[in-house]
Amino acid sequence: MKASKSVTYSIGNLAKEFDITTRSIRFYEDQGLISPVRKGQTRIYNQRDRVRLKLILRGKRLGFSLAETGRLFELYDADRTSATQLETMMVLIAQKKADLNQQLDDIKVMLMELTNLEKSCQETLAAVEQPNKD
Repeated sequence: MKASKSVTYSIGNLAKEFDITTRSIRFYEDQGLISPVRKGQTRIYNQRDRVRLKLILRGKRLGFSLAETGRLFELYDADRTSATQLETMMVLIAQKKADLNQQLDDIKVMLMELTNLEKSCQETLAAVEQPNKD
């Protein structure tokens, strides 16, 4: 029986795959979110690091902080059944949705105020441009 060789990635491979800089990847490493093996100065990333990098970027796109993402990773590492992680994720999702709904409400109010201001400006401009009728 032949032992399966694990897939590894260089920092350049991952940067290209995810369209990010190598500096970003090193930053995530500094934050403890990924942990490549080192051979001298060379970083060697495994499939776990690749998946975590993908999750970091997805979380970032959805508005999760790196601290929140790190917390989820810690929960997963402590409890592989992921029940605690999923419960925590649901709480974070509810918070993000509430934040986004508040932002949406704020945007709607701002748009209404801008529309009213625009209408007022148009009315004032029309009155100024209209010749005096005596």
